[in-house]
Amino acid sequence: MLSCCQATGDNQAEVVDATIPPRGKENAPTESRPLHTYPNGSTYTGEWLGPHRHGHGLQVWPDGARYEGQWENDKAHGFGRFEHTDGDIYEGYWLNDKAHGKGTYTHASGSKFSGEWQDDKQHGYGEETWPDGARYVGEYQNGLKSGKGDFTWADGSSYSGQFFENDIHGEGKYSWEDGRVYEGQWDRNRMHGKGKFRWADGRVYEGGYVNDSKEGFGTFSWPDGRSYEGQWAEGKQHGQGVFTNQRNERKEGVWVQGKRQQ
Repeated sequence: MLSCCQATGDNQAEVVDATIPPRGKENAPTESRPLHTYPNGSTYTGEWLGPHRHGHGLQVWPDGARYEGQWENDKAHGFGRFEHTDGDIYEGYWLNDKAHGKGTYTHASGSKFSGEWQDDKQHGYGEETWPDGARYVGEYQNGLKSGKGDFTWADGSSYSGQFFENDIHGEGKYSWEDGRVYEGQWDRNRMHGKGKFRWADGRVYEGGYVNDSKEGFGTFSWPDGRSYEGQWAEGKQHGQGVFTNQRNERKEGVWVQGKRQQ
């Protein structure tokens, strides 16, 4: 079965087994033969080794899909180019009918991946780009962004850090287009764990997060010198805390849903 790039979900194109009488011994040099047509309408032009496609050749399927490149024992093996009927193209290295090694997959929509493949999936280091200007450069595992990487969105936001199964997950730094920056721990695309959040106007929060909200112990400071140090729940001061004003006067107390109790 010759297929290309399971990670993209593209159509597979079947290779029909050759049933041509052997010409010469199996260890004989490859030879070029005239166009061969299979019962299903597929055609092959190129080199053979005995009864097998072996060497450089071009196969075209009835639906218009085509592969041109190296073959070994009836399988795409080496460098080659596969053109899907929907306009998608993979050009790169193959191993036993699967994209394997370095290669570039270009979608008809304009998005593109260029990097390392293993068993038809992006695996290793690569770069992915989209028509709107978004870009990812980093590591992949089994077709998914996993490991260290850098992602830049079309609106100018960016993230640099760890990914897991296409999600922001682990340690990393996210910068918004409006100047906000969060640096710390993530869990499945949410700020979760210890982190530091800075606003463009100078406000800073450093402490715990749960599901994108301030939670647990944390310190919030304002650019005018005020600060709060204490407990948080669901994004608000909640529990025991200390407020320091601009004159460096400290007030201890208990906060409930963001309000200090008298």
